[in-house]
Amino acid sequence: MDFMRNGFPRVVVTGMGAVTPLGRLPNFWEKLKAGVSGVRRIQSFDPSHLEVQIAAEVIDFDPNEFIDPKEARRMGRPAQFAVTAAMDALNDAGLTVEDIEAIGERVAVDFGSSLGGHDLAQQASFNFRTTGRRPGPFSLINSIPNIPAHYISRITGALGPLVCISAACASGTHSIGDGVELIRRGRADMVFTGGVEAMILDYGIAGFISMTALATGYNDNPAAASRPFDANRNGFIFGEGAAVLILETLERAVKRGARIYAEVLGSASSSDAYHVAAPEPTGRGPANAMKWALQDAGINPENVDYINAHGTSTKANDAIETHAIKTVFGEHAYNLAVNSTKSMIGHLLGGAGAAEAVATVMSIYEKVLHPTINYETPDPECDLDYVPNEARDARIRYALSNSFGLGGQNATIVLGAV
Repeated sequence: MDFMRNGFPRVVVTGMGAVTPLGRLPNFWEKLKAGVSGVRRIQSFDPSHLEVQIAAEVIDFDPNEFIDPKEARRMGRPAQFAVTAAMDALNDAGLTVEDIEAIGERVAVDFGSSLGGHDLAQQASFNFRTTGRRPGPFSLINSIPNIPAHYISRITGALGPLVCISAACASGTHSIGDGVELIRRGRADMVFTGGVEAMILDYGIAGFISMTALATGYNDNPAAASRPFDANRNGFIFGEGAAVLILETLERAVKRGARIYAEVLGSASSSDAYHVAAPEPTGRGPANAMKWALQDAGINPENVDYINAHGTSTKANDAIETHAIKTVFGEHAYNLAVNSTKSMIGHLLGGAGAAEAVATVMSIYEKVLHPTINYETPDPECDLDYVPNEARDARIRYALSNSFGLGGQNATIVLGAV
């Protein structure tokens, strides 16, 4: 077996964990295939004062499975999610904390979060302003975006490079690509990578309502609200969750007899250089990210079988992403399968790309595509194969996963079967 590709060590996925509105793996993947929606009325607070009262929440989550209860109380919800997903990934990879500690300086953490622990910051700020109670010593520290990465590193014993990428909704995908580069450059042999967000707070929901970005009119029918590429889509669904992928060199994975899910072949990022919130109308940024990722992977566009789309269910994103796909792939775009994981779990912001990477890897590994649910009315501007409403068997050689974020951040990774 050739352990090098294009002059670099080949990088593979050997373990995965996810904390999502559809549960943890393997339940997350099984429910995706079954087309189950994780969107429901908000349970973490009373949303009655909000126009949008639904979200894709993580429910029945126990942070104490892998974290000491005293420490868990100090941690923000994003860090709790991240550690749980990381430990699930470690177990899935057939590894232990003792294994990581034994090679600790060669194990990196490259993990994304857009906003960090805003739950802690909001509560501490509210308490201080309303009661004068001084914030706890860890409330500010544990609210910053790099802290989930810190906790993954500390609890697993990973002593190598520690990186946090905050690139809005592209954070998770960007981190995976950056994790691959750490291995390619010889800085690490193994990387915990992915992303997290937990921002289902009333002012967060209210802020996106003010931007007219959220789906409206579905408080009584939450499961129908996220409808990517459908002509009647009118906004995205706020979600939360985390996903972690363990990357390692193919050579190391083979030597230890690891299960290999897929190979990460390339990645790229780009800028819209346009607007803080609105996507650039021609789709040049997303097109560049896809084009450059394929070039990095050494894969021709006509060899790609599947794209896990950013697919937010907003009017602008879905049409622009469709146009960008056609720009990169030409007529081959009509031979591609394109689906949106967000149709079932909403938009996990900084965690979205990581959860969608897990779905893409599982699609390659199991040779099946999950559906895009709620696809009922075709949109002339969105005229590709979106795997509507039913899962589909498919042999996937090469796949892309796209993430585009506020500030014109675009990121794409290329994955393939091994």
